[in-house]
Amino acid sequence: MDDFPEFMRHPYNRIFAKSVQGQGRQGYLFDGADGSQMIIWTGETEGRAPEQAHDFDEYLLVVQGKYTLIIAGEEIPLGSGQEYVIPKGLAHAGEYLAGTRTIQAYGGRRAKRAIAERV
Repeated sequence: MDDFPEFMRHPYNRIFAKSVQGQGRQGYLFDGADGSQMIIWTGETEGRAPEQAHDFDEYLLVVQGKYTLIIAGEEIPLGSGQEYVIPKGLAHAGEYLAGTRTIQAYGGRRAKRAIAERV
């Protein structure tokens, strides 16, 4: 598989452009009843997610490709099937190759959808 299934990429779940971290990535958002969120990301081109820190924990799973997590200048390469938990408050950035797919779960609200209302 080279992409997430179509039902996971429904336009209603697409992330609002200003909230997408990193150039060349598409993200689709899913909300938990407890306020947590999960985003599936696909790197359409090679790119970099800028440094950021959250008020909640983050879980990262690389489904396909390569994602390099950067924490305090240390590069942590992650490939398909590898995962990492980023504790709340820890500044981190990332680099990804074109075709990289990740699932990232956040212990709080991380992003907004492009379409605010559903028909």
